[in-house]
Amino acid sequence: MDLAPASGGAVARFTVEGADVLRPMAAADVASGRGNNAALYPLVPFSNRIRDGQLVFEGEQFHLIRNWPGVGHPMHGDGWAQAWEIVRQDGVSAEITYLHERAGEIGGWPFRYRARQSYRLDDDRLTIRISLENLEDWAVPAGIGLHPFFVRDADTELACRTQAVWRTDAEVLPVERIAVPADWDFSAGRKVDSVTLDNCFDGWDGRAAIVWPRRRLRLHLEATVPFRHLVVYVPPGQTFFCVEPVSHANGQVGLSPLGPGGTLAGEVVFRLSNL
Repeated sequence: MDLAPASGGAVARFTVEGADVLRPMAAADVASGRGNNAALYPLVPFSNRIRDGQLVFEGEQFHLIRNWPGVGHPMHGDGWAQAWEIVRQDGVSAEITYLHERAGEIGGWPFRYRARQSYRLDDDRLTIRISLENLEDWAVPAGIGLHPFFVRDADTELACRTQAVWRTDAEVLPVERIAVPADWDFSAGRKVDSVTLDNCFDGWDGRAAIVWPRRRLRLHLEATVPFRHLVVYVPPGQTFFCVEPVSHANGQVGLSPLGPGGTLAGEVVFRLSNL
């Protein structure tokens, strides 16, 4: 695994036996200082979009500016666009942090927090722990998540169990929570190429499996609480897809308070095996 802390606290590359498991980050993207084209980047302090930048929390409204190229709504928080500091590193582990000050640009995230990511490589797995610490003396909205870009073949399969899904409008904003339609049901496993999706699933049990039959490779993804939402992004005509463990439904970080001095944390394990 290669890390790019200065480029959004991102994972630049993750391979097994020389083959990419995640979409590798190009050198130009590493040099850009941003992680939006990374193999994996952190989602802090919120996941996905906030409609028109209007964040409502405990009866108060805050306006957030657009921060993502070509998207009319603030998206995926701050972490992916900032440099993270290396706390420690060795041959099998590392820890990085990002400190967000509310005295930043007008329309930025209005609450102080410290985000932290730790990584550990073992013989058959990568473990990532991500946390967000509220540095304010009052409750704030808070969310965390990971945004991996898995390599995608024509025969790649995904299996995961969820209870509901959010239907979206033309701007990929949630409009209705519905039972999972048969065409989007991955409980028994199905080919990724059989769907086109950019939706948030609720009631996830914290487990997913990805299989690359031609590569004879399987990945088990296991996530702790608070990751009980899963964004599945399968864009047409691309060589990647995303399975994103997140702590809140799209657009609903305002319903996820974190108390003064509190920490929101979770761990995701990427465990690999041969078929």
